[in-house]
Amino acid sequence: MSVSIKQTALKTIELEAESVSGLAGFINDHFEKAVQAIHQSEGRLVISGIGKSAIVAQKIVATLNSTGTPSTFLHAADAIHGDLGMVEAEDVVLMISKSGESPEIKVLVPLIKNFGNTLIGMVGNTESFLAKHSDHILNTTVSKEACPNNLAPTSSTTAQMVMGDILAVCLMELNGFTGEDFAKFHPGGMLGKKLYLRVKDLYSDNGKPMVALEANLREIIIEISEKRMGATAVVDDKGLAVGIITDGDIRRMLEHGEDLNKVKAKDIFSSSPKTIEPQALAVDALDIMRKNDISQLVVQKDGSYLGMLHLHELVKEGIV
Repeated sequence: MSVSIKQTALKTIELEAESVSGLAGFINDHFEKAVQAIHQSEGRLVISGIGKSAIVAQKIVATLNSTGTPSTFLHAADAIHGDLGMVEAEDVVLMISKSGESPEIKVLVPLIKNFGNTLIGMVGNTESFLAKHSDHILNTTVSKEACPNNLAPTSSTTAQMVMGDILAVCLMELNGFTGEDFAKFHPGGMLGKKLYLRVKDLYSDNGKPMVALEANLREIIIEISEKRMGATAVVDDKGLAVGIITDGDIRRMLEHGEDLNKVKAKDIFSSSPKTIEPQALAVDALDIMRKNDISQLVVQKDGSYLGMLHLHELVKEGIV
């Protein structure tokens, strides 16, 4: 009998999706009390599990740590062989298990209870040993694993993973965790740069191309070439940027056959240039460039011309 790969894939998606949507029925008073217990704790959240649940626990720990809830992972098997010493008096312990009946869990639960720590069980069997001995329950019961034999942890681990995300997001809201806070924990890579890199970090080492309104074509070309920004600002007698001339503006002017000896900056500049302040995020500068199909932005503050930001700075930093 042939098996349809497509049908199997679609059935798996259906079962996994059901495991996620089913969690909505478990967001109740028990869930709220569990979240509040973590939020009000003066210690960390210690998350433990065995087998696939241990892998899920590590992912949840990573998510919580990056979103402002101090957490640590404790493997259930290692816990009963010495690592239990990492649990401190103020910590809340979250134990993850589908069955709630694993031998390691049954050994570990009484030890945690004897320590006096608050115990939260993320469990798929509310009649299990873990559920009955937990102070609070996060219910992750699923009707069926996506595994065709209903054995391999599939739908159940998906439900656990999503419940961990729900937990993290709720705690973020309670803690007032902002984008600025997120940036503090993600300083590396493209994500970090998008969250903290600002225009002032990029433009200040550039030249400050500018010409006067009465500058002739030779002066304009020299300024654009020397500063290597592909453009120059046009400033008035007070030093305020009133426009911009790009190398594209010069090419278009040449196509019109203007008398090159008579051309002044005031004749070819584009007024009202797109500007940005130095404190703005670099990713916001990119958004302005994309929306206006331009490669340069005039950097200014309180009307004062400070310099120019080019798209190639954003490319070099990996923002694009």
